[in-house]
Amino acid sequence: MSTVTRLVAYVAGCAALFALALGVGRVVGPVGSDPAAAAEHDDMGAMPGMGSSGHDVGGLAASADGWTLALDAAEAAPGPQRIAFTITGADGAPLTAYDEQHERDLHLVVVRRDLTGFQHVHPTLDADTGEWSVDGVELTPGAWRVVADFVPAGGEKTVLGTDLLVPGDFAPEPLGADRRTASVDGYDVTLAGDVGDHVETVLTATVSRGGVPVSDLEPYLGAHGHLVALRDGDLGYLHVHPEDDGGAGPEVAFRTSFPSPGRYRLFLDFQHAGTVHTASFTVSVDDH
Repeated sequence: MSTVTRLVAYVAGCAALFALALGVGRVVGPVGSDPAAAAEHDDMGAMPGMGSSGHDVGGLAASADGWTLALDAAEAAPGPQRIAFTITGADGAPLTAYDEQHERDLHLVVVRRDLTGFQHVHPTLDADTGEWSVDGVELTPGAWRVVADFVPAGGEKTVLGTDLLVPGDFAPEPLGADRRTASVDGYDVTLAGDVGDHVETVLTATVSRGGVPVSDLEPYLGAHGHLVALRDGDLGYLHVHPEDDGGAGPEVAFRTSFPSPGRYRLFLDFQHAGTVHTASFTVSVDDH
């Protein structure tokens, strides 16, 4: 093979590798670093109607409003794992005092960056060290997002997010087509309601089992349903609670608005017969 031929082959190989890396990056989003802090001040804006009051979309950065989320380890093995972390203030001291929201001092969401493997868990705080920990988080190879949702004592609601890498063979799952119905653990759930960016809307989840409406949903964390929305790409986080708690199903309504056009995966937690179930949906939000 001539020198020129070898050079052409080398350049073509480099171009192919670059294209592959670019494609993976577009699928899984930023890995190993947080999105630019400026993203928290872009067109996402405020979120009116998120439960009893609006708040900005969160989880885009590990540090915000003087607080920082720091994992004990930035990498974990596949399988059920312990996740430990601290929330520190601007002075570097761990935060140990929280105001309870929805019956917990802190809510933790762990999800792979392709929006699979969603888990909403509640770690335990070591009040002496400020370390939070939770066992049994199921991890598969890939890049994961760890999102902490909390209220510092006397402060404002804060949502922080950081990446956790799990080594191994990884093939991201495509988001797929929009899906407003879900089947989980023998339950069928439908999601109804119009969606548009910066447009207040009511999303209504209806739960049935074996074709029979479920009208005896049980309170879970003080409500009959919890809805988490994650934006495809940067995993911007919205935690929505029912607009009121006037009934035990089969319908649970959530009043919210989406911060920008794009695609979102929504995760509904509901409890029935003593067990918490999670249904997932995929929606596209148009530019209004």
